[in-house]
Amino acid sequence: MGPGMDFAKLMPLFRRLALEAGDRIMQVYTRPDFEVRAKGDASPVTEADEAADAVISAGLRAAFPHVPLITEEQSASHALSARTFFIVDPLDGTKEFVQRRGDFTVNIAYVQDGVPMAGVVYAPAKGRLFYTRPAGGSVEEIGPFAMDRIGDLRPIRVSTPDNAALMVVASKSHRDQATDDYISRYAVHDMTSAGSSLKFCLVATGEADLYPRLGRTMEWDTAAGDAVLRGAGGHVVRFDDHQPLAYGKPGWDNPFFIAFAPGVALK
Repeated sequence: MGPGMDFAKLMPLFRRLALEAGDRIMQVYTRPDFEVRAKGDASPVTEADEAADAVISAGLRAAFPHVPLITEEQSASHALSARTFFIVDPLDGTKEFVQRRGDFTVNIAYVQDGVPMAGVVYAPAKGRLFYTRPAGGSVEEIGPFAMDRIGDLRPIRVSTPDNAALMVVASKSHRDQATDDYISRYAVHDMTSAGSSLKFCLVATGEADLYPRLGRTMEWDTAAGDAVLRGAGGHVVRFDDHQPLAYGKPGWDNPFFIAFAPGVALK
């Protein structure tokens, strides 16, 4: 990995901050009055989001004060000057949170020269934790998770896809005709759905071969999952020209993209 970042220091911090943020989120998620309040407005989501954002931002700033920090909560205050930065979505999957589906995630990533080099994706309600290793590669840690001690690690790798029978993962809450039309170009063995950045992780573990996204996303939605998937041998490319998805774009918008295991014959 490139010079400048101490990944051996970075990754235990990413892991701990994701776990701490997940604890804050679950305190809100498991409250008995949550259901009632969620129907009228998004206040529980906002409360969980802001608490998680505060934990992560404080931890990153204390440890790496010179690395620019972009978070969904604080993105508007940044004019982009850096190609190297932290990018955080403290709670991705608002609909999953409100509807109690459990697919929401905490996402923390480090982008170096436009490339997501390190990331953690934690789904606290699902008990799934994925991250990149300091020396490269990606793992899933098997819970229950302790703050101060790393548990059993399972190295993860993308599948070897069968183009006559692909496993496709698509969004639970953002399905549209364009996505369905695109998926129909492939020979699909089975479809699964997942919320938030878990879709990248399902491709990373080989549980799916292909995840197309023909819809609006922001860089903080994708950077951590992209890092985990790349570490597992996968690719994330622009839908239009199949070039790698780059980070540090003006306004933090992503184009449509395709995440996949090498060997998928892209249409």
